[in-house]
Amino acid sequence: MKLKDKVVLITASTRGIGLAITKSFAKEGAIVYMAARNLELAKQEADKLNSEGLRVKYVYNDASKSESYISMTDEVIKDAGRIDVLVNNFGTSNPGKDLDFSNTDTEVFFDIVNINLRSVFMASKEAAKHMAKNGGGSIINISSVGGLVPDISQIAYGTSKAAINYLTKLIAVHEAKNNIRCNAILPGMTATDAVEKNLTEGFRELFMRHIPFKRMGTPEEIAAAAVYFASDDSAYTTGQILTVSGGFGLATPVYGDLSDKSNRR
Repeated sequence: MKLKDKVVLITASTRGIGLAITKSFAKEGAIVYMAARNLELAKQEADKLNSEGLRVKYVYNDASKSESYISMTDEVIKDAGRIDVLVNNFGTSNPGKDLDFSNTDTEVFFDIVNINLRSVFMASKEAAKHMAKNGGGSIINISSVGGLVPDISQIAYGTSKAAINYLTKLIAVHEAKNNIRCNAILPGMTATDAVEKNLTEGFRELFMRHIPFKRMGTPEEIAAAAVYFASDDSAYTTGQILTVSGGFGLATPVYGDLSDKSNRR
């Protein structure tokens, strides 16, 4: 088991990528603390996994309440005595209002940037204090390919993710002296329930043209990358921005238009 007895704290962990990471880590032997606002749902998921002989607990975290980052960390420390791995999985947007530069309200922009960036900064700051006292640890930030290149909308979400990518490198450099690693995973379009429910068939078809693998990623594939960064296999790896997107963004802009045509030139 790659994560045997490691104490792990995962934010936004009751569904999608966060839940997949929770399951993968627990199956690799970790003691996982699910940080969630909906404790009833967290308990349900934890109970399922514990019935399989895994070790999963839950603590309260509300991304809109700064004090909950302190309380969730303190609760894990009180119960387990340490935190070996932190996964910052929280991230939100408002597609109906997070539009292009001209049409996004200033307050909407900063609300999204602030809550996304604060979630990583505060959780990392609290966890790093305890990691330093216990010989080190690993911080994993779940970012997005949306933070790499400008898109036609969701400018606040993209800006927040770009900032998280930079913050990842900054934490990596500043905390190396304490044997704390920090890396980021940038998922592309991933087949979570939320994505599946909100995509029109037309948009799905359009987007798939620009993914060389011609499919969405799975939450489990994102979790596999997180297992690597959490494990001792990555003991000498820090400050890395790992894109897990099936090759999205690698090709020229005309790739999507030409890839399904037999006569390309």
